Order: sequence, then C-alpha cells, then structure tokens
Amino acid sequence: MSTELQNGWITYIRDFIDQKEAERIYEELLQATAWMQGNIKLFGKVYQTPRKEAFYSLNGEAYGYSGQRLVSQPFTPLLFELKKRIELHCGQTFNSVLINLYRDGQDSNGWHADNEPELGKNPLIASLSFGAERNFDLQHQLTKEKIRIVLHPGSLLIMGGELQHFWKHQIPKSKAISTPRINLTFRKII
Repeated sequence: MSTELQNGWITYIRDFIDQKEAERIYEELLQATAWMQGNIKLFGKVYQTPRKEAFYSLNGEAYGYSGQRLVSQPFTPLLFELKKRIELHCGQTFNSVLINLYRDGQDSNGWHADNEPELGKNPLIASLSFGAERNFDLQHQLTKEKIRIVLHPGSLLIMGGELQHFWKHQIPKSKAISTPRINLTFRKII
C-alpha cells in the first residue's frame, strides 16, 4: 500500500518478511542486540527513555536525538542482510539502523519527527517490525489530519518526501499489549 500524503508519502508492506522468518529474526534480535536504556531531554527535563534501544552503523556514523548521543556499534551479519533486502526494495542505501525494543504496551515513543540535521533535508526512513503488533500514528502538524497503521510482524513501513518536516508520528502506549515488539529504522546519515 503506497499513500501520497499532503507533504510526503508512506508505503506499507504487511508481509515484507514471512511469518516464520519474522519469528526467527525476532528471537535472534531479542537475544543478540546490545540493548541500552538512555535518557532523553524533553522540555528542559531529563527522563529515562520509555523503551530500550541500540544503534548500529557501517562506518561509525554518529546519531542522537532529544539531547542524547547514541553509541554506535558495527553492523551484525543479520542487520547487514536486512539492510541489503530493504535497499533492493527502496532503491536507496542506508548506513545506520536504530533498533527499539518495546518490552510491552507501556513502552512507547511519543510524538516526534525524524528531522535531525544529520538525516538530510527529506530523509527516507525504512521501518521494519517484529514481535507484537503495535499502532503507528501520524499527525500532520498544520492540518491535524491523523492516520493510524497497525504494524504487523515482518512488515515494512517506508516514509519519504517532506514527511518528517510536516508530520509527527508515535507508537502510543497500550494496556492491551503484554509482549515485546522490536522495530528497526534504517537511515542514511550524511
């Protein structure tokens, strides 16, 4: 499903990776990823990140958001394989991946845009999901239009165009979710 939006576009592929392979990848990522829980600065206050995360890059590229700099680790063979598969589909190369572990529905990612300067003017971001289904909400900053997509295990969501400048997105909390979700967002840092 590809959708042209006012000021950007998204493509959602529910079964980018089939269920059996998605389960294998989920287990490997859950066990092999060097998870960290950092602190973020919001409105002048410091809070513990409401999820665990890890950052990997090809050549030590640096990335940070909300007042924190993430420690870069080298790509694993699995991450490199996933990167290549997504690049073949997107027609763009990526040099980094931010991995988030949402341990249950209480872990979240509040309204934000991936508009850090090191991502360039109109970044293409490819988001791969494993584990529990979670809602992904988008909201246009001017019109307040809202879109909700359910991210299924093995799904790929691609965001492009001016999206990061005009839309915010979130993974909201949910009391109904008791199992983990892993999300990989492939990016090109310039």
